[in-house]
Amino acid sequence: MKTSSSPLSTDPRALIDAAPLSRFQWQTLVLCFFVTLFDGFDTQAIAYTGPAIASAFHLGPSELTPLIVAGTVGMALGAMGLGSLGDRIGRRPTILLAVLVFGIFSLVTAFARSPTEILLARFFTGLGMGGAIPALLSLVSELSPARHRGLAITGVLLGLPAGAIGGGLLGARLLSHIGWEGIFMIGGILPLVSLLILYARLPESPFFLAVQDLPRHRKKITALLRKILPAVEETALHTTSFPVTRETIHASFRTLVSHQFLHNTLAVWITYFCNWAAWFMLLLWLPTVLKTAGLPPEQAALGTVVINSPAILFCLVMAYYLPKKPVRQLLTAILILGIATACGLGLANSLAESIHWPLVFFLIGVAGVGIGLPQIALNYVVIEAYPTELRATGAGWAIGMGRTGSIVGAALGGWCLKVGGVAGFYYALIVPLLLAIVGVLMIRTKN
Repeated sequence: MKTSSSPLSTDPRALIDAAPLSRFQWQTLVLCFFVTLFDGFDTQAIAYTGPAIASAFHLGPSELTPLIVAGTVGMALGAMGLGSLGDRIGRRPTILLAVLVFGIFSLVTAFARSPTEILLARFFTGLGMGGAIPALLSLVSELSPARHRGLAITGVLLGLPAGAIGGGLLGARLLSHIGWEGIFMIGGILPLVSLLILYARLPESPFFLAVQDLPRHRKKITALLRKILPAVEETALHTTSFPVTRETIHASFRTLVSHQFLHNTLAVWITYFCNWAAWFMLLLWLPTVLKTAGLPPEQAALGTVVINSPAILFCLVMAYYLPKKPVRQLLTAILILGIATACGLGLANSLAESIHWPLVFFLIGVAGVGIGLPQIALNYVVIEAYPTELRATGAGWAIGMGRTGSIVGAALGGWCLKVGGVAGFYYALIVPLLLAIVGVLMIRTKN
């Protein structure tokens, strides 16, 4: 049944917010989920293949560190560079370019024959992986109704831990059969195959097209709105009006640090940097830490599965509460849980004469909630903090700061393990988590 015609001044945002999710919107969310799924797989590939690569090339923790850090450096640069590109050339072409880049260079990694070649391949893989998420978050937020936006963003981002879990399971089961090279071949082939579907089906954001304010975009915008809002009358689609402010807001770094956005920009950057430093330090070094503590490499790879699995359940729970509860309170409580878990892991490894592995793996699962979940909430905050014209740039720089933190965390992980041992490694996570709480308390929110 068709809805009544909307007034000439109706904002398409209001129409999307009032309508149920259409088949076209669901299709877009599924496509975006698969992008994050492959992104998560390739991001974590170096973690569960790290021990095998170290054995193959006779590398110690300090020599393995550059290979782990290379990907995170690429992610940071990709997030900041391609994030801004998403506000300039569009969400769709940026996502397609990012998937092409990380697919090709993941495949290249499989054929590397020296640590230097792996380092270069991981850097360029990281460029693509880092660049995909900012544009993808902007597209999802702009195509989702307000009442479902938090759940849509969270659901799509669940592809990151899901991809990591899939990779961990493959690593545990197949690593001894196909080697570390086979893992990277899978991580390259799947995104490249999916690129054909993305090219055919992934849409552009009508709000981005409206911001460009070009006459040729009017037909594209109407065609997109017809798919998004199949129940709205044709005349309403032709007479909708996009309120844009492109004369005063420009997608640039200068705008992000202008008086209007500076306070929250700095607060978000601090939180991203510190939280991601702790998260990636734990995530990328966890299989090596568990192996150092006495687990066989195949079982150590399961640490990646255990730490990511609880995130899937609790991300959905948090997505439900995000629109209903003060974000700062949620983030602070979750980070405090992360600190308590880091203390528990340190104690479990420093006081027990023989490690009680069920307790350790339980605490690792809790760490996935206390240290990993804040990233999802922050993505929700960032999307809500910036207008359409600045959204991909804001998300890109925030994620770029997080990726920069992950570089620091990944680089320090090997040093902390070498100097402090397994227990010292876990205790070191407390410092960035405390600083992340400081950043959270600085964020100004409406609730």
